[in-house]
Amino acid sequence: MTYFLQDIVRQPRELRRTIEHLCGAGEGELRAAVKAVQNASNVYLTGIGSSWHAAQAAAPLFQMAGFPVVVQDASELLQFTTFPPASAVIAISRSGRSTEILSLLAKARGSSTTVIAITNSPEGPLAREAPISIVIPIELDHAVSVNTYSTLAAAAAIVARSVVGSFDSDLSASLLVSLAETAQRIPDWQAQIVENQWFAPAEATYFLARGSSLGSCHEARLLWEEAAKSPASAMGTGSFRHGPQEIVNGGIRFGLWMDGLRLRDQDFSVASDLRSLGASLMLIGQDLPGDTAGLVFQLPRIAADWQFLIDIIPAQLVAEAMARRTGVDCDSFRICSYIVEGEYGLREKVASCISQSAREAGRGTAEVNRRNGSTAEGDAVVIRHDNLEAR
Repeated sequence: MTYFLQDIVRQPRELRRTIEHLCGAGEGELRAAVKAVQNASNVYLTGIGSSWHAAQAAAPLFQMAGFPVVVQDASELLQFTTFPPASAVIAISRSGRSTEILSLLAKARGSSTTVIAITNSPEGPLAREAPISIVIPIELDHAVSVNTYSTLAAAAAIVARSVVGSFDSDLSASLLVSLAETAQRIPDWQAQIVENQWFAPAEATYFLARGSSLGSCHEARLLWEEAAKSPASAMGTGSFRHGPQEIVNGGIRFGLWMDGLRLRDQDFSVASDLRSLGASLMLIGQDLPGDTAGLVFQLPRIAADWQFLIDIIPAQLVAEAMARRTGVDCDSFRICSYIVEGEYGLREKVASCISQSAREAGRGTAEVNRRNGSTAEGDAVVIRHDNLEAR
C-alpha cells in the first residue's frame, strides 16, 4: 500500500478529530478568530497550493450568507492588493512556512491588518507570529497533501459558519455521522476503481464542479499533477459551457462533481452530453443514478454545503490508482520542493541563481558558485529543507 493511500484511508478519522478539536480544546481560538473577522472592515481568505483550494472550499459558506470575503491566492494577494485599515486576513497553510504566507505576515503588520492563521504546524512561523492561530493537530501526510488539505478546509469552513451563524452541536453531530459512513464506503469505492475503463489512456483530463466542490475540483487537478505526474485542467462547470466544450471528444476523460442541491438537472444534462460526445465520465455526488457515468461514486448523506468534506476522497483514490497503473511514484516529488521558501524558479530546493550584490560587485556567476559550493558555472544555490510541505 502506498503512503498516499494510507493517508487517504485515515482521512475520516482526522476530519472527526478536527471537528472535535474545534468544539473542545480549540474553541477559544475559534471564538477569537470569529470575533476578529466580524469586527474587520474587509476580510481576505487566502492560501497557496492545496491550502488555496481549502480556501476555495470554505469561501461559499461566507458568500452564501451575504458576508463578503475577498478570495485570492497568497501570491496574487501579496503582490496586487493593498489592505485597507482594520482588515483581517485568514491565512491557510499546513506548514506555515511558505514564502508567500510569511511575506503576507509582514505586509499585514505594516498595515494594521489582523492575520488569522489556520495551520497544521504549531512550530511554523505562521502559527507563532500570527495574532490569532488555529492549529489543527493531526498526523501529517507523508508527501502529497491529503489530510492537511481536508482538515484545513474543514477548519476554515467552521470559522465561516461560526461567523455567519452557528456551528452548533446538531450540525457537528450530523457531520460526524457522515464521516463514519464515508469510512465504510472507502473499500467499496476502491473496488469500483479496479479495471474501470475510465482509466483507459486519454488525451486529457478535465475536472468540473460548482460551489464548495470547486475546492475539491482544483485539489483533484493538483493531485493529478503531483501524484499521478500527469497534466489536468479544472474549472467551474458553468464556465466550461462557455467555449471549452469545443475540446470534447472520445479521447478526453472528465470528473464531474454534482452539488447536493443546486443545478442538478442542468449538470446531469452536461453529463449526458459529455457521454454522447464520446467522453469518459466520472461522477461524484449524492443520490446519483448508477447509469449516468462509467464511474459513479455515491456519497453518503451529508449537508449539501458541507459535501466538500468528503467528495474529495473518491478523487484522491482515483489519483492514487492512476499513479499505480502508470508506474509513477506518488510518494515522492520529482521537481517540487517540500517547502517553497523562495520566489525563484521551479527546481526542487532551488532558492536563486545569482545574488544582486554579486552582480553589482562584478564578481559574476563564477564567484557566486565558488562561495556557495556549486559545481558548475550557472548552477543555482541549493538549500536543504526538512520533510514538510508548504501548501
